[in-house]
Amino acid sequence: MTDSTAIAVAAEDRADGHGAGEDFLLTGMTCAACASRIERRLNKVEGVTATVNYATERATVLRDPAVDRRTVVDVVAKLGYGATPLRAPEEGPHDPDDTARVPSRDDRVADLWRRLVVAAVLFIPLVDLPLVLSVLPAARFPGWEWVVVALAAPVVGWSAWPLHRAAVINARHGASSMDTLISLGITAATVWSLGSILLGHLPDPAAGGALSVFLDPVGPLYLEVAAAVTTFVLAGRYVEARAKRSAGDALAALAALAARDVAVLLPDGTETRVPASALAVGTRFVVRPGEKIATDGVVESGTSAVDRSMLTGETVPVEVAAGDPVTGGTVATGGRLVVTASAVGSATQLAGMIRLVESAQASKASVQRLVDRISSVFVPVVIGLAVLTALGWWLAGGDAGAVFSASLSVLVIACPCALGLATPTAMLVASGRGAREGIFLKSHQALESSRTVDTVVLDKTGTVTTGAMTVRTVHVAPEADRARVLRLAGAVEDSSEHAVARAVAARARDEVGVLPEVGDFAALPGLGARGTVEGVVVRLGRPSGDLPGWAPEPAADSTLVVVETDDVAVAVLELADEVKPSAAPAVARLRAAGLRTVLLSGDRAGAARAVGAAIGVDEVVAEVLPADKVAAITERQAGGARVAMVGDGINDGPALAAADLGLAVGAGTDVALEAADVILVRDDLAAVPDALELARRTATTIRRNLAWAFGYNVAAIPLAAFGLLSPLISGLAMALSSVLVVSSSVRLRRM
Repeated sequence: MTDSTAIAVAAEDRADGHGAGEDFLLTGMTCAACASRIERRLNKVEGVTATVNYATERATVLRDPAVDRRTVVDVVAKLGYGATPLRAPEEGPHDPDDTARVPSRDDRVADLWRRLVVAAVLFIPLVDLPLVLSVLPAARFPGWEWVVVALAAPVVGWSAWPLHRAAVINARHGASSMDTLISLGITAATVWSLGSILLGHLPDPAAGGALSVFLDPVGPLYLEVAAAVTTFVLAGRYVEARAKRSAGDALAALAALAARDVAVLLPDGTETRVPASALAVGTRFVVRPGEKIATDGVVESGTSAVDRSMLTGETVPVEVAAGDPVTGGTVATGGRLVVTASAVGSATQLAGMIRLVESAQASKASVQRLVDRISSVFVPVVIGLAVLTALGWWLAGGDAGAVFSASLSVLVIACPCALGLATPTAMLVASGRGAREGIFLKSHQALESSRTVDTVVLDKTGTVTTGAMTVRTVHVAPEADRARVLRLAGAVEDSSEHAVARAVAARARDEVGVLPEVGDFAALPGLGARGTVEGVVVRLGRPSGDLPGWAPEPAADSTLVVVETDDVAVAVLELADEVKPSAAPAVARLRAAGLRTVLLSGDRAGAARAVGAAIGVDEVVAEVLPADKVAAITERQAGGARVAMVGDGINDGPALAAADLGLAVGAGTDVALEAADVILVRDDLAAVPDALELARRTATTIRRNLAWAFGYNVAAIPLAAFGLLSPLISGLAMALSSVLVVSSSVRLRRM
């Protein structure tokens, strides 16, 4: 597998460790309790493991081949919700039963807005009418109470209908949700008020009217409360829906990067435009200035500057020419390119990025699973508390109005939605914000680990340095033939992925031309490579001891490679690698944040120390094998350090996995990308402090959201139960609690 598809492969590594799952779009969920109920029911199906995210309205389902996709849809439908499979394009069209139109978030926002406008327009005179009658005695008229009923009916009926409908559906399935509490409160207030009107138990408008709703929570007419609760709930859900839609804009923006059509180059040299989805690996296509590159590929001919800012956050276009890889979704800003497709469909880097964002948004932190369990029993507990509140007031000698008002306040002030939204909305915004900067969090593990990281370990070659090494000097043994040594060495290194190997192979081609075939090739992580060429066993790697006597003293910043044929050293190659311009500023930011920085390298001590001094790290550890890198990390962990590892190569995989937080450079190998918790797509080490800051701020936001959500319910419910809050104020507080949580998460977009 090539590096161009590495991120697509890494995206399959889901946080739960089971591999990729299938996503289903869920409809009908109104609170975290709904999501918890669907998740519990799906996980009871044999062969199914599911994770349901209320914020993204998706279920990620892992199922045995024996479990049909329709089974998942039917299980969700039996609970009163909808589930639509979100299939990859290469899977073909949906089954006819799966193609029913699913309302988009725009549709739901528009519907909420219409119902909110009607509720708000009628709620204002509904509250003002009793107030006017109390202030202006001449304006009083018989039957004013039926005018109040006429104003309230559309609000508690049509505007609140989605709440009533969800409550009825839940009741039919023996379940409850946030809508159950709200619908019960609205219905109880309406029925109580109608009963008071029919029995003639009406308040005197001159005795306070609407103001008594705020100042005196006890009264026989609660139509204002029913309308107020409906209006406040719809307002809260409208703001919440808009915030959730904008929070997910980054994912939609990533999907929009894909080209719709492409100019395919036919064998006779003519072009024809076809849908981008029709491309296959090996297809040659043309990219003109200003056009999107349709899929991942390799430039066959032409030169151009490629703008990758939409995909990686890099502001400076990158020059590409024949032989250079390009990524689908980026834009050619100048020059005509002919590109050969190397990956299409779900195997492209763009598709992999989208899956990484979706996977991160669907994953759950351990604290969120606790919240889900609380949400699943929250509504029945609140209903029980409302009953106990009514019983307590009755035993204390309260009149019927006081009993009803206190229990109604308990029903409408409790809010499990704030609990359910605290974590997923923050992750939704953070993953989208990171995607725009070329930072991809694979799961909540990155957030949970980042909170305590105090040491950052950086791999040298390809991470701190450009990895574009060049052979500076070739020292050949007196009895050896230079051309033959380079031909043998280049043949072996041509099969390796390491930056050093590519430099040696390139130098060999420049001097001797075509390289021979290699047999019995073996990569020796941290040591080099070995193979058989023209009947000779050739090994290349770092010096295992002193250099041969014929080799001069190397430069301090050189990387050395010894070439052996049949276990005899025949050449010493000196290579140089440039430090990335972003390395020193990135290290400075890490140190300013109070983090200890360590440079870890398999290179010789002199070269590693020279690079370490150039970028300003606190410590340099050189001449380490992959196992030694793991030992260097575990040694620091044993001393109490929490370690983040940044790497890109095969030999970094074990260290990335051993670290508390692994960050892989996106151009790295599949092994590194799969072992990491965070993938950095842009070739800029500033992404390292950016990623840590994003993760830390997101973790802080989640903790703040949860503290507010728990604290709100713990404080608000007793206040309502003791009659210190009117039902109207309780409804307003409940609506604001969810809005505050979502608004807190959305602030991450401005980081």
